[in-house]
Amino acid sequence: MRTLPSILHIDMDAFFAAVEQRHKPSLRGKPVVVGGVGLRGVVSTASYEARVFGIGSAMPTALARRRCPNAAYLFPRFGAYHEVSQVVMGLLREVSPLVEPQSLDEAFVDLEAMPAGAPETLEDVRAVARLISEQVKARTGLTASVGAGTSKLVAKVASDAEKPTGCVVVAGGAEQQWLDPLPVRKLWGVGPATADRLLRLGATTVEELRGLSATELVGLLGHAWGGQLYRLSRGLDEREVSPERETKSVSVEDTYAHDLQDRPAIRAALTELAERVVRRLRESGHTGRTVTVKARGHDFTTVTRSETFPAPTDDARLLIPAALRLVDGAADAATGQMHGIRLLGVGISGLAEYAQGDLIAELEGLDELAALEAAEADAEPEPSAELDPSPVPAVTLYGPVPLAPEARHWLAGQDVQHTDLGPGWVQGAGLGRVTVRFEGPDTPPGRISTLSVDDPELLPVDSAEVARRALPAPPGSH
Repeated sequence: MRTLPSILHIDMDAFFAAVEQRHKPSLRGKPVVVGGVGLRGVVSTASYEARVFGIGSAMPTALARRRCPNAAYLFPRFGAYHEVSQVVMGLLREVSPLVEPQSLDEAFVDLEAMPAGAPETLEDVRAVARLISEQVKARTGLTASVGAGTSKLVAKVASDAEKPTGCVVVAGGAEQQWLDPLPVRKLWGVGPATADRLLRLGATTVEELRGLSATELVGLLGHAWGGQLYRLSRGLDEREVSPERETKSVSVEDTYAHDLQDRPAIRAALTELAERVVRRLRESGHTGRTVTVKARGHDFTTVTRSETFPAPTDDARLLIPAALRLVDGAADAATGQMHGIRLLGVGISGLAEYAQGDLIAELEGLDELAALEAAEADAEPEPSAELDPSPVPAVTLYGPVPLAPEARHWLAGQDVQHTDLGPGWVQGAGLGRVTVRFEGPDTPPGRISTLSVDDPELLPVDSAEVARRALPAPPGSH
């Protein structure tokens, strides 16, 4: 254990919601909820204005809507969040080369590796923590909370202690005194289920948890988790900040407002998920070998299927046909068990930082995709003369969405551009209409217009580009 609190944990405040408020002037100071917006959606992040109503992460969106019906409910724009995250992580690496990202909005920093020399006093640590907070605000327009401790555990708990815009430094030797009054839920990894089980033993605070023996905790929670919790309650955490923390998999999943009842609907939804996974895979600089598909029925029966390639790849022409094969197998296995599918997921694991392409495999993948498309075309009725038979790409949440006007599916929060009305974002869509608020990060709150969903002058915009335009100008630039 260190004697100086030289491990920092930086946690952006209500990150997804804060980015939305930064990019949408009309939402500043108002409740914003980001996540799945359908009947079965789940809250990912809620702004502090929404949290006043008791809305929090992992809450069903339907419950959130009952608690705060006037909040803005938006789909995530991961392209924008990734762009802002890159700025924050770059700033942290200027402070120290030892930066361990935990997600898009949080990371550990080891100050002992600072190029200018490690801090020598408690005040030195506080000065660095405050500087990071100020620089995050200057470079992104957003706020972050910073915690400092002699271990990763203490630093992470400290960053959450005085949110938002908190800056808490726990001195070496004072860890136990600082931890003891906290609820057990504040400890790393203690969720509602574990907290309920600890309550049966009379442990609601860290101090009460420390009163339990290792034998009691192992008996209650198992050897691995019980033993770890025994150590954490005593502030014992010897893990180092590791900038090379391995990414093990890339995955996405969606829960649908209405069960997917037929194979064309299932395969269309699966294709959209697979495209998102491939996009994330490429953004992270990885390739993968194993594709996994998950399907869950209305009764929560879950079926998974996997397929492994001979070599790692990030080629959508190989990955998407594999996912489609797997979802067909999962649907067949679920026959008689699932009356419709409520959740689909796609993941890629066995990650590597290189691609070892196989021309024959690629050609086989292309042939297979062509065969699938041909089979689907044979199974569908001939289009009438009034209908446009040209294929329409699936909707994604990332980047430009080149949809044919008659097939557009506008998402709440999506960035758009109108030829005459300028930039804006979608407030909602339905019954052939789309409502757009025309404003941008650097404009006053804008006016609302309702347009036809097939308005040829209305086009989707890459959310990452919107995020880049919204970033404050670097110091010294003109």
